[in-house]
Amino acid sequence: MEVRVRYAPSPTGLQHIGGIRTALFNYFFARSSGGKFILRVEDTDRERYSDESLEDLYSTLEWLGVKWDEGPVVGGDYGPYIQSERFDIYKKYAEQLVAEGKAYYCYCSPERLEALRKEQAESKSEYQGYDRHCANLTAEERAELEAQGIRPVIRLRVPTEGKTTFHDILMGDITRRNRDISPDPIILKSDGFPTYHLANVIDDHLMHITHIMRAQEWIPSGPLHVLLYHAFGWEVPQYCHLPMVMGKDGQKLSKRHGSTAVRDFRAKGYLPEAIINYVTLVGWSLDGSTEFFTKEELERCFKLENIHKSPAVFDYKKLDWFNGQYIRAASDERIASLITPYLQEAGFIHDPLTAEESALVSRIVPPVKERMKVLSDVVPLTAFIFRDEPVMDKTVYVGKGSDLEKTAEALRKGSAILLSGLRDGKSHEEIETELSALASELSIKVAGVFQPIRVAITNSTVSLPLFDSIDLIGLEETERRLHRGLTILEEN
Repeated sequence: MEVRVRYAPSPTGLQHIGGIRTALFNYFFARSSGGKFILRVEDTDRERYSDESLEDLYSTLEWLGVKWDEGPVVGGDYGPYIQSERFDIYKKYAEQLVAEGKAYYCYCSPERLEALRKEQAESKSEYQGYDRHCANLTAEERAELEAQGIRPVIRLRVPTEGKTTFHDILMGDITRRNRDISPDPIILKSDGFPTYHLANVIDDHLMHITHIMRAQEWIPSGPLHVLLYHAFGWEVPQYCHLPMVMGKDGQKLSKRHGSTAVRDFRAKGYLPEAIINYVTLVGWSLDGSTEFFTKEELERCFKLENIHKSPAVFDYKKLDWFNGQYIRAASDERIASLITPYLQEAGFIHDPLTAEESALVSRIVPPVKERMKVLSDVVPLTAFIFRDEPVMDKTVYVGKGSDLEKTAEALRKGSAILLSGLRDGKSHEEIETELSALASELSIKVAGVFQPIRVAITNSTVSLPLFDSIDLIGLEETERRLHRGLTILEEN
């Protein structure tokens, strides 16, 4: 049997980490099994649908390098792959269930249903939900209601006795009493729109989906879907409900934990290979120790049995660490091309680059690669090169364990050591040794010497390595900034 899996998002918002994790698990399982990965767009929620969300879906998968074998744009034998183009199919199968007595037309008004809900709530009735008022209408009664212009919905007949069980690859058998399943839920609305449950089951069957991999939050829908499969006489696919993606506080990952939209991660400067690698490890592992995988390796080694049952924590700091590792492993040429848009957006360089700017960007890459967690870090790290905005707050120059008087002396003597050493061709190690000796002479910590020098040159306490910074702005500009810094410290 050929494995056929699908990613079926609703284009009602931007692609988020949890959804993309589901897409990656499906994609890698298909590739490792020699099967097919299908993309289906479930766009029946027209009130929340947006073209922006649909475009974000396509662009996100393209950025990650996740190619679907069948679906929108690429086509396939079981399309259309956009649900809003399949309404005739849903109507046909819903009416088939009515003809077979497994579903029925319901004419209840929204007002009656609301009154029913209110009555059940006030009486604290054990029975909650639709009361099957229209379940046994005669043909004459239906005709009379339709003559009044009432357009019915179609409801599924749910058994009131017994239980429904389905097997989940990770969770085992899951059973629910039929009386606890939503009583006779609507499967086709009066406007011809299918509900999620009907469209989902029909599409999965007609597209020959063999494995349904989705988040554990969909487990409660499982019994209802199985009842629909049974009603149609279709084979039930294999279910694999994936562990929830949580924040470090144990709550479902949401915006309160930080960005969750993949677009935001992309804009901040995460590399696609870092996202793929880390997100795949959120709820899956090969051997409990291997952390780094290329996309191609995951396409070969991904197995369902390695998915965890328990909820998985999304750690932003761990993702930063992964991304930093991938940045350092990338070629200088690639990083130069990737940081250029950030420098342009900050107004530091032109678009297109001049030859001089291109050369400067290339020189920036080696030192920034070692310090960036995300590509956008290049802006604060290199701002001192492009914009000279001196620090006027004297306390910023003062290192731990020092004071203003010793800081001024450290900057005055340290500047002389640094500048003369560079002019005399001394090595960086020799100059650092002399600066460290100055700290001992002044009875302050080494940071008490290096911090005022760093702040004077880079206008920040966090910057590129000292000698790289000097190299990027030049010795003459370095001397000017050191002198200015000393002036600021010595002003009354």
